[in-house]
Amino acid sequence: MNKSCQNCTQEFEVDSIDQVFYERMKVGAPTFCPTCRMQRRLATRNDRFLYKTKSALSSDSIITMYNPSHGFTVYEHKEWWSDDWDPLKYGRNFDFNKPFFEQFAQLQKVVPRFNIFNSQSENSDYVNYVTHSKNCYLTYGSWFIEDCMYCHTMNECKNCLDCIFVDKSELCYESVDCGEDFRAFFCQNCQNVSDCYFCFDCRGCRNCIGCYNLKNQEYNILNKKVSKEEFEKAKAKFGSCNSLQELKKYFEETIKKEAVHRDTIRENNHNATGDLLFNCKNAKHCFSTYRSEDIAYSARCFDQKDSYDFDAGGKGELLYENMSNDFSFNSISCTTSEYMINAHYCDLCFHCEDCFGCVGLRHKKYCIFNKQYSEEEYKELSAKIIEHMKKPSSGGQACEWGEFFPIKYSPFAYNETFAQEHYPLTKEEALSKDYKWQEDEDTTPQPQTYEIPDDIKAVPDQILNEVLVCESCNKNYKILDHELKFYRKENLAIPHICHNCRYSERFLKRPPRHLWDRTCSHCEKPIQTSYSPDKNFKIYCEECYLKEVY
Repeated sequence: MNKSCQNCTQEFEVDSIDQVFYERMKVGAPTFCPTCRMQRRLATRNDRFLYKTKSALSSDSIITMYNPSHGFTVYEHKEWWSDDWDPLKYGRNFDFNKPFFEQFAQLQKVVPRFNIFNSQSENSDYVNYVTHSKNCYLTYGSWFIEDCMYCHTMNECKNCLDCIFVDKSELCYESVDCGEDFRAFFCQNCQNVSDCYFCFDCRGCRNCIGCYNLKNQEYNILNKKVSKEEFEKAKAKFGSCNSLQELKKYFEETIKKEAVHRDTIRENNHNATGDLLFNCKNAKHCFSTYRSEDIAYSARCFDQKDSYDFDAGGKGELLYENMSNDFSFNSISCTTSEYMINAHYCDLCFHCEDCFGCVGLRHKKYCIFNKQYSEEEYKELSAKIIEHMKKPSSGGQACEWGEFFPIKYSPFAYNETFAQEHYPLTKEEALSKDYKWQEDEDTTPQPQTYEIPDDIKAVPDQILNEVLVCESCNKNYKILDHELKFYRKENLAIPHICHNCRYSERFLKRPPRHLWDRTCSHCEKPIQTSYSPDKNFKIYCEECYLKEVY
């Protein structure tokens, strides 16, 4: 069955397997295409934009992911988890004369929200969507990490700076999509490497610089065997900013063009389509997905089963149109929640069962719009609300049941969220769709007070007290003590751009959540790849890649 997306008007297919899933979840076929559905979910999560404000409960100074001008009630996260307030106090009746989404957005405005998602962490006050961390700073969307700074999507990592999508690694810097590495610097798509610099798609390598497509090699520079002395001499140059920038440019413009690129990265999968898929079965159009089965149109998830349209989390089953909902079963359109069973359209709820349209609940059952009901009352009223949501609104808008929350009701401005990173819009485009938009702060940067020496060995402790100006965005930034110690220990030059601009550069190195039709650069067989047609790389199908590289 082909449908036309009510958002972008593009046609998309709903096949027989999709229809079986929708029938199982008791929802109709989606009215948005997979891309627009993903964009809509991503617009509800802000990891990296933080503001200063005061807790609405204690008046203590806090940082928060919610812009104070948007009018949300925000508590410091430890206060939010305490028993000092009752979310049922905000309960209200459902009004059958108004759309569900409109009423839910009003409830979100008044129920207190935690300032950041930071759970079971130590000395990690300036992080968001982070659990089990220690001594971390400005790191986001990560788990079980220690001594990490300026990172995103890290798992079981230690002493890493400026990395994104790195798993079980230590002492890494500026690495992207890597795993089980030790001292990997400026590496991408590398696994089980150590003491490697500017390497692409290497496995099991040691002491390599500027290499690509190597397996189990040691002491190589630009894919040529060298002596230990030659390697150490080349490595010593990375304390110089000029030398580092030269190889950084060569890596992007030459090394990655000479390398063979797999059409998509898929390892140990069965019947899986998408990119960056690991140990998955029956996964359709998924990205950055791990150990999942019977899943479709999802991304950045792990250990997920029998779910469609899921983002950022995992260890659940029978989830549809969820964003950041972990350890849950049979839930539709829940956001930033955990341990939810038979719960639909809930936000910031934890350990709840049979709840509908609730915000901020913990360990509750049979609640609708934060109001407690008996089991019989809950079943009767929730059924009536679902029927109400199935009816088109008076304005002719499609039914609400089975659809995710509209972007215009997001707690965040569009350009604060993941949606802007994956599906960027201009201010004019966003406002024309009735999305919120956050203007840049109109502040004049302080003049730079210190000229950074080219070599890290010439940088004194004094730099910790100096004001620097980013060479990319012209905003101020500082070097912190832990950061300086890392650069000195690893003989790496001081960066001349701020951590936000460094993040943007890393993010752009990652493949987009989209597949294009191309042909294998070697055998010319048709392939689907996350490399857009304008990327002038050698892109091989799986068979040709394995013959060439292994």
